Parts: sequence; structure tokens; C-alpha cells
Amino acid sequence: MTGRPVTASTALPAGGLDSAVGRIVDPRGRAKAYRPLASSQREASVAAGLAAYARGDFYLAHEELEPAWMAADDPGERERLAGLIKLSAAFVHAARGNPAGASTNLRGARDRLARAHAAGADGDLDLPALLAGIDDRLARVAAMPGIPAAAAGTLPDPPHDVAGPPGRAQRPPLDLDPPAIPRRTRA
Repeated sequence: MTGRPVTASTALPAGGLDSAVGRIVDPRGRAKAYRPLASSQREASVAAGLAAYARGDFYLAHEELEPAWMAADDPGERERLAGLIKLSAAFVHAARGNPAGASTNLRGARDRLARAHAAGADGDLDLPALLAGIDDRLARVAAMPGIPAAAAGTLPDPPHDVAGPPGRAQRPPLDLDPPAIPRRTRA
């Protein structure tokens, strides 16, 4: 990596790897860190993240998936991994009783996973089934008492001085079970 900043002239307009600067440029033109890993390490990172998600350790799932996301140079794979990271983050917020954070991350996960599906980058996951599960959870959050449908995802977090350290609001968890991340069935 040369440390040279990504400029409009070096950015890849459709997103992808700019090896001259060692960065990934997303479809919106924003530079993202690129830290190559061997494919076996990326696969191990994804497997560990999916296992953590399956056992309900959503914070760890987010952390385990991140190295694979940062190492991916394919835009569709990056979208899939970012979607899984956002899905995990949604349930960290659900556990903290934060409907706005859960809703925001569910919408972000849905958008990224839909783009991964459109790009054919499913990683052997059943993305249509996962998207349906996310849609169901979004509807559940919007229907929670005290959350007007129009405001779902826009409710402010309480002041942090009354809730403990930032991001650690002391509220009851949301009644929101996470969707399974199903594997694609082979025909």
C-alpha cells in the first residue's frame, strides 16, 4: 500500500479494487480499507462469524466477519459480507433494546444483501430466504408498541449519561428473534 489517497481519478466508478493504492472503492466512490487475506483465512473468518451468529453471539459474529469483508476484493462478496455484518449489528441493538438501531441495521443489511443477490454473490447462502426473514423482522419492529410505523428506525437513543457508556443503553431487549442464515439448496 502506498498511502496515496484515492482521488476521483483513481477511484473505480463501479466499485472494486484499486491495487495502486491498496484500497477498495465502493460503488458510491468511497475508499474502504483493503487488507488481503488468504482465501482459507477468509473462509475461516466467515465460518466463525456464521457460527457465532447461529449461537446468538451477534457482537462476536460482527467481529469475526469483518476481516473477511476487509479482505474481499469482489464488490458482490463485499456487499454480502457487509450485509451479514449489519444483520449481526441489528441484533446487538435488539439485545440492547434499541429499536432504531435494530431497524436501521436491518434496512442496511437488506439493501446490501439484495445487491449481493443481484450480483450473483450469494456465497452458497439462500439470500432470498434471508431477505424474507429480514423483511419480517423489519415489519415486527415497525409494529412494536410505541413505535409509529413512519418513525421506525428514526427514534433517538436516550442520552448516554443516563444509560451508561455510549451504545450501552439499559433497556429491555426487543422481542425480536433473529432470522436463520440458511444455506442454498442445490438442485
